[in-house]
Amino acid sequence: MDDKPEPDVTVVVGAYEAMPYLVRCLESVETQTLGADRIEIVAVDDGSTDGTGEYLEEFAAKSKVSTRVIHQANSGGPSGPRNVGLGLARGRYVFFLDADDYFGDEALERMVAMADLAGTDVVLGKMEGVNRSVPRSMFTRTQERADVYTSRIIFALSAQKLYRRALLDRLGLRFDEELATGEDALFTMDAYLQGAGVSIVADYACYYLVGREDGKHVTGRGGYETRFQALGALMELIARREPPGVRRDRLMVRPFTVGLLQQFGPSLLRRPESEQLHKMALAAPMATAYWTKGVADQIKVGERLILECVALGRLDLLKDVLAFVAAKETPEVVIEGRLQQPYLVYPHFRDGRAGIPVSSYAVTVPDWAGSRRVLPPKQTPSLARRGVRKVRRHVRSLMAGTRRSGAERT
Repeated sequence: MDDKPEPDVTVVVGAYEAMPYLVRCLESVETQTLGADRIEIVAVDDGSTDGTGEYLEEFAAKSKVSTRVIHQANSGGPSGPRNVGLGLARGRYVFFLDADDYFGDEALERMVAMADLAGTDVVLGKMEGVNRSVPRSMFTRTQERADVYTSRIIFALSAQKLYRRALLDRLGLRFDEELATGEDALFTMDAYLQGAGVSIVADYACYYLVGREDGKHVTGRGGYETRFQALGALMELIARREPPGVRRDRLMVRPFTVGLLQQFGPSLLRRPESEQLHKMALAAPMATAYWTKGVADQIKVGERLILECVALGRLDLLKDVLAFVAAKETPEVVIEGRLQQPYLVYPHFRDGRAGIPVSSYAVTVPDWAGSRRVLPPKQTPSLARRGVRKVRRHVRSLMAGTRRSGAERT
């Protein structure tokens, strides 16, 4: 492989017990409209016993796509094989293709063209789910450059993207093999934040994410402790890359809502109290360090209150809120003040003894009370904007006066 021209894309396939899904996966690389001569595959058999390794060798022997196969003892997760593949990659770009999944025929051609056009280091291709759900909110339109702070791309942190290899090499970016889960979120977020921009291809289904019928998909290993470890690592990364402020708060919404919130859903009420207390203890350092009003104001009231109770360390209040949610109660809507601020009346609203700030019940993003849509107050001109307009009027007045006095002198 090394004496061949540099390919455009190295497709890294980490495979463990991947049959029969691996057949369609590799076929989807062969049928890419980008062309076999512009692609290479580095496939890592991670100690499979179901014929995966043998099939990879057969494919490599007959395929027009240059294919290198590595066999290794089982590493226990996707990070090891991905890192091995990345270390051998020669392409200008790298794509991490899970052995269960497959490409749309034009996927690599479209993503490479986008990266070359925009000069970006990461490209998200639209995903479709097969027997499973996939993120969709970030694929509303194709974008040459998506702002990581205002778009929805922070809610798509899986590894299945096109990365510019020069970025990965410059940063020495690799998957954390110590994490049992969430390693792809850490890798992708770092590429987002340190790279030269992110593009989105939303007008073509580039990647098909497959839910295996045998339940052997790699994701979801380990107990809840491993998830807290991964969330802590992601929050620490964000804090290293962004100083406190609006941009950090925006990024922190992701681990608080897609991660921590899932650990404190209504099902927690059915767990032993020892586990409830343990989860509260695991969450405490994260909440102390990173839970701010700026984060809270970007989250719906019901979810915010759960996280607020966690941040306060109040399991008793949390149980009340979760019981309300589990019963599918509809919160009353109270509108107060000159700005007509809506509040959703969940448990302990205006209960001074509970210690939950009234602001935690305020609608700050579009929300729901049962089937009723509840919107935050209409934005009114801030004092600063009013001040700017006042200064502008004053300047115009002075200029008009100057012109009049000049005319009088002439």
